[in-house]
Amino acid sequence: MKPEPLRLPCIPLRDMVLFPRMISPIFVSRGRALATVESIPPDVRRVVAVLQQDLREEEPEPPKGFHRIGTVAEIVQSMRLSDGTAKVLLEGVERCRLEEFQPEGEALWATATPVREVAGDPVEQEARCRALLARFEDYLRVNHRIPHEAYASVEALEEPAAIADGIAANVSFKLADKQRLLEEADPSARMVSLATLLEGEIELLKVERRLRTRVRRQMDRSQKEFFLTEQLKAIQRGLGQSDGLFAEGEELRRKAKKVKLSIEVAEKVDKEIKRLEMMTPLSAEASVVRSYVEWLLDVPWTQETRDRHDLAAARAVLDQDHFGLKKVKERILEHIAVKILNQAIRGPILCFVGPPGVGKTSLGRSIANALGRKFVRVSLGGVRDEAEIRGHRRTYIGSLPGRVIQSMKRAGTLNPVFMLDEVDKMSADFRGDPSSALLEALDPEQNRNFSDHYLEVDYDLSRVFFITTANTTDAIPTPLLDRMEVIHIPGYTYEEKMEIARRFLLPRQLTENGLKPGQLEVAPETVARLIHEYTREAGVRSLEREIGTLCRKVARGLVEKGGGARRKAKGGAKPSRGTVRLRPGDLEKHLGAPRYFPERPETRAGVGVATGLAWTPAGGALLPVEVSVMDGKGALILTGKLGEVMKESARAALSWLRARARDLGIPADFHEKRDIHIHLPEGAVPKDGPSAGITMALAMASALTGRKVRHDAAMSGEVTLRGRVLAVGAVKEKLLAARRGGIPRVVLPCDNEKDVREIEADSPLGLEVAFVENMDEVVRACLLPLPRQQKAAGAKPAALPMIASSKARSSGGERLLDTQEVGGSKPPAPTIPMIPGMPFPRPFAARAKAR
Repeated sequence: MKPEPLRLPCIPLRDMVLFPRMISPIFVSRGRALATVESIPPDVRRVVAVLQQDLREEEPEPPKGFHRIGTVAEIVQSMRLSDGTAKVLLEGVERCRLEEFQPEGEALWATATPVREVAGDPVEQEARCRALLARFEDYLRVNHRIPHEAYASVEALEEPAAIADGIAANVSFKLADKQRLLEEADPSARMVSLATLLEGEIELLKVERRLRTRVRRQMDRSQKEFFLTEQLKAIQRGLGQSDGLFAEGEELRRKAKKVKLSIEVAEKVDKEIKRLEMMTPLSAEASVVRSYVEWLLDVPWTQETRDRHDLAAARAVLDQDHFGLKKVKERILEHIAVKILNQAIRGPILCFVGPPGVGKTSLGRSIANALGRKFVRVSLGGVRDEAEIRGHRRTYIGSLPGRVIQSMKRAGTLNPVFMLDEVDKMSADFRGDPSSALLEALDPEQNRNFSDHYLEVDYDLSRVFFITTANTTDAIPTPLLDRMEVIHIPGYTYEEKMEIARRFLLPRQLTENGLKPGQLEVAPETVARLIHEYTREAGVRSLEREIGTLCRKVARGLVEKGGGARRKAKGGAKPSRGTVRLRPGDLEKHLGAPRYFPERPETRAGVGVATGLAWTPAGGALLPVEVSVMDGKGALILTGKLGEVMKESARAALSWLRARARDLGIPADFHEKRDIHIHLPEGAVPKDGPSAGITMALAMASALTGRKVRHDAAMSGEVTLRGRVLAVGAVKEKLLAARRGGIPRVVLPCDNEKDVREIEADSPLGLEVAFVENMDEVVRACLLPLPRQQKAAGAKPAALPMIASSKARSSGGERLLDTQEVGGSKPPAPTIPMIPGMPFPRPFAARAKAR
């Protein structure tokens, strides 16, 4: 017989499932449920309790918001509490299926049909019931939160279906599992599902019990250690000792928790802190361990600064701090662009090579500002101990990490701009080779695991932007040089020095010496004279020093002048507000007589005298070569403190002359009856290198043939036995030396043409450059014919084409090196701009005035 539907108030449940024959209190505080409870008529004693679908929803909408199976319950008691909620005590009667929901205002009613339980085999149900009770008893043994009286109350129930419902109501299953048990109408199937759930709960509780036991043991051990530690502190206080090591250990642990450490470093720190706490405060080992732990915690392990990914801003910072240096700035901008596209890029390793004072060190700080990173600098000049780089082992008293780790601690981040200054000034002795220790730090494949002897754990240097500086690469070991990207920074031209002085040096010195911009005016002609007569350098360091001296002299004069006009009774003098204008003639008054004079080349063509070009750490220089031929037995005399390479170059040039003696008109037996003396002036200055080969060969050819060497051309190139001219280095420095000496024409090897064109593209020098392949072309270009030969020929000798700079070109095209032009009484004028106040040779000055 089908049961009749019942229309009853519906109470939504969110945190429980009500089973038949179970009594449970329900606390109602939500809007619809509370309205339903308050609207129940006094003669209605039954309600429907149903679990909602989404437990997070405050007001579920019927019918989708509720399960279809609920429980018809009897209202045992209903009361309103003081906080506004309603407490309803319900006793489950039977299962029901909700057919329809009928909202009445804010209250909710529902039509429910009772669900009849399926009859089964009584014997099978009894067996399942006994097994279920046994599992329930096992559950109560492992779950001490449920009182054992619950077993007696469940066992007192007579029907197996009621026992199953009672167990389901007392066990803390998930609400979804309880709802499935409520929806199961077959008591046998319900007991099977309940037994499976009980089995899982029992295993889970056993695992929880084991975990609780383990935690309790750990807590007992910790409490024991705490108790013993406190006892030890009390004993130490009783003996008059402090408990500083324990306090320091706790402080170090708190500090370690704030720092993100790798697993390896964290284990090392914890181990060393435990060792520290077991030591006596006065032991020497305690201070060693304490210092070691502090170093581990102070070194940055995860802290990084964010790079500035703005190319325009980075370019503005670089241009603001330095003038010129195009290659370096382009390389930094390229790194920023690649960093934008690839965040995992490794830090580059650059090596700035150039003469002193060109801004290598200050450029590192500008790069850090452009990237938005911290900047640290380590000077390696004079370092000869490997431990300076890798640190000392902790077994030594007073040991410390190496300079690399010390600088990383000072930076405080993992990705600073790290400058290793003067890397070419390191040396090695019995304590090791520091350059070999740098191989790991400057190798992108190895510096991720940099090993410091003091730390004893690997440190990551792969994010560091390394920059090294050097004056020359000759002293840098080849393996170390191979790991770096070398960028050559040549000396500044005259125009660059003028611009740097105007933009940077003069404003900085005015500020440092307390002068306002309007109190001192330095004419451009004054700066030009400072550059040429008071400094001799490739950079601007001495120039800034001289400008600072001028500013101090002017500051003193202003103060003294103000003191004579305004003097207080009890005070000093006020500086004058007038403007001091410095002219070229004022420099002797403030700085004394000029310290340097322009290099004076030969004013007219001569025999046995040629002008070469050389490189020095301070930039380029003119290298005059003098050759004298005397009666003798074929000896080759070399003076001027020449190095072995230059001596070999002179012998190679002499061998070429002997092979070409007939073509040059030289007696074939000159090497048997003549002694040749080659001298390079400034004999106290060491000289070496092969680039003076063509200069010495040309000077010897001139001395042996009697033909004059043109005085308005300087040259540089290595000569071979066959007369080939090989490429040389330091081209820009040598061109600057020729320009500074007033020589308008330069002869260079053909292989250096690319270097000259690159220099001309950046900053035109106003020089005419001839490129030669062999000594025959050098002779034709620079060796003048004898007067009788020229008169007999009746025509100009063949001229060698010159590559003219942009400032030497005219509307008629490129100039040619005309040997006839220098044979007359008026030597040609240089094509470089003349500097006012400079005592150039008279022919050059006269020609410049005519221009």
